[in-house]
Amino acid sequence: MRADSADLVALLTPIVKAFVTDNGWTATMLGQQVFGGHGYIKEWGMEQFVRDARINMIYEGTNGIQALDLLGRKILSNQGASLKKFGKLIGQLVEEEGVNEKMAEFINPLAMLGDQMTKFTTEIGFKGMQNPDEVGAASVDYLRVAGHLVFGYFFARMAQVALREIGSGNTDPFYQGKLQTARFYFAKLFPETASLMRSARAGSKSLMDTDAALA
Repeated sequence: MRADSADLVALLTPIVKAFVTDNGWTATMLGQQVFGGHGYIKEWGMEQFVRDARINMIYEGTNGIQALDLLGRKILSNQGASLKKFGKLIGQLVEEEGVNEKMAEFINPLAMLGDQMTKFTTEIGFKGMQNPDEVGAASVDYLRVAGHLVFGYFFARMAQVALREIGSGNTDPFYQGKLQTARFYFAKLFPETASLMRSARAGSKSLMDTDAALA
């Protein structure tokens, strides 16, 4: 149990560090957009939030380094053993709620990504054995996919608890808010995993072959 927990912490550390700070930067930029031109004016405070959020992406190693660490050291170096341990948590949740129609909007996309993740990781691993640049080229996109796998799991868990509380008659708006947030996440943010996997699978050639573009 202790070893499994250590493996999960090692797996989740670069994901939490990079995925959360990337998303925090995006959120503050969107907040700045709400203010229009006034978003750059100090009196509203948004410019401070944007500057503070931006530096988080380079604290404790840049997010690009976190992505390389996740894919190269935390996943491929042990043939995905740590990832499989997290996958078991997803499998348990799918088994619990797979026939619950109210949970379908959360469980179905999460289960699909969980199934895709094994093949996706294996493909990149095989390509990386032939050319190490393939790992670097895929790493940032890979981390975001892994981030959605992790956050999708926890959003589904939150939706599970919220639905149970609401079903039992709990009228606390906190649970309605959690359910609404989970629905927004799965409808509007989680689907980017498809384009991220396509980008990661594009390989390193177009990234490394820049001589003509720089001429």
